[in-house]
Amino acid sequence: MPQTFAGSMPLLLSQTGAFTNTPGLGTAGSLIPYVVNSPLWSDAAAKSRWFVVPNNGAPFTPGEQIGFATNGEWSFPAGTVFVKHFELVTNEVTGDKRRLETRLLVRDAVGAVYGVTYKWRDDNSEADLLTTGLDENIAITNNSGVRTQVWHYPSSTQCLECHTAAAGYVLGVKTRQLNGNLTYPGTGVFDNQLRTLNRIGIFNPAINESAIAGYAKLSSLTNLAASLEERSRSYLDANCAQCHRPGGSGPGFDGRYDTPLASQNIINGILTKGDLGYDNARVVVPKDIWRSILYQRSASLDSTVKMPPLARNLVDTNAMSVLTDWINSLDGIRALAPPTIAPNGGVFQSSVSISLQSTNGGDDLYFTLDGSLPNTNSFHYGGPFDLTSNATIRANAFKTGFINSVAATAQFTLRPPFQFTSGGFFTNDTFQIPVSGLAGKTYYLQATTNFINWVSLSTNAAPSDSFYLVDPNATNFMYRFYRAVELP
Repeated sequence: MPQTFAGSMPLLLSQTGAFTNTPGLGTAGSLIPYVVNSPLWSDAAAKSRWFVVPNNGAPFTPGEQIGFATNGEWSFPAGTVFVKHFELVTNEVTGDKRRLETRLLVRDAVGAVYGVTYKWRDDNSEADLLTTGLDENIAITNNSGVRTQVWHYPSSTQCLECHTAAAGYVLGVKTRQLNGNLTYPGTGVFDNQLRTLNRIGIFNPAINESAIAGYAKLSSLTNLAASLEERSRSYLDANCAQCHRPGGSGPGFDGRYDTPLASQNIINGILTKGDLGYDNARVVVPKDIWRSILYQRSASLDSTVKMPPLARNLVDTNAMSVLTDWINSLDGIRALAPPTIAPNGGVFQSSVSISLQSTNGGDDLYFTLDGSLPNTNSFHYGGPFDLTSNATIRANAFKTGFINSVAATAQFTLRPPFQFTSGGFFTNDTFQIPVSGLAGKTYYLQATTNFINWVSLSTNAAPSDSFYLVDPNATNFMYRFYRAVELP
């Protein structure tokens, strides 16, 4: 690979030297496979990982070795290449997978990195260099039918949004991620990855292998032998710490596992980038996932809210379950869940019946109509009520022994019913009827002479709140009666 991004980039994956048999994913002998203890969530993709440090064979010189660190980031010599291959299950019934992309991250000659993405062809014969980011709709077969998943292929510029200078550019290849066992496919040897790398001679300085058991080790979400705190903090380290750290672009908290929890500004940590409209919100609020913005952003797919913001189009439901259990295990007073508002906002004619529903049981619901935060002096909900004017309804749940819920919010717009505003008139033998309705809505005009058989005459997408419906054949009848219908 070129020493810098400005070099001549291979257009095909087979030209990078990473694979000796590209269709068969046969790696070059110098590539070292590795796995991480707590992987970055990548929309349920299965990933394979390798890296190679440039050298002229053992014994290695310091310029051909990894700068080992018990905590924090390792350092890598220029020319080190990291390879990550992505496949996605496209048939959840049979387990069939599709190759998507292979990414290369290169430690360059100026102490930084550059990243490139190769998109696999449909026949798996080759992968082509992408010069820009790309979204692709992928059909996923499941027991219910077929769903569509959007997969994002990152551009070289987008690679650096996560592979940040503050994080040392290289993510995942560090002590706490590689302190675990791997069966090496080339030899069948099963061993701790740190010990293996040390015996290859690739660490500088070499490590005392008896100390490996005492090194930090992240835990996967599915490792039930680890505590909820361990699994949650490991997940945050893998998915958030590249930005959320001192000097990083993500303010508010320090996601690194090697920072003690008490110093991470996570539990009751003050927010620096928005509370999403929730009162008393913090990074994490014990026993309150609704005011825990770390959880809310991780559970969102809204592009203005979600974290991480790039290349994530699915929620990691397993992670949300572990984070929920961890937050609810923290010392504190349990918060009530917010009530539901039905209907949940919208545009209605004249009036609409509003219902509030408790999701807790045994609590009291209070609401406001002006968008202000409800308290126990606000309207007390006693049953469905009619709304006849525009309102922003916010509703809270209250119960003795609990923290009141965050407010559920719904916006309602009430408008007069659409109607004919006059009796109509002829213009050039065409009968026109003025109508008052709603801009953007679709209306059609019907006519009858007996109030039994109605005939549709014309359809109109209203350009404004006042518009005309027309009957071009009105002169063919001695009399005709009309009605207008508004489509949903």
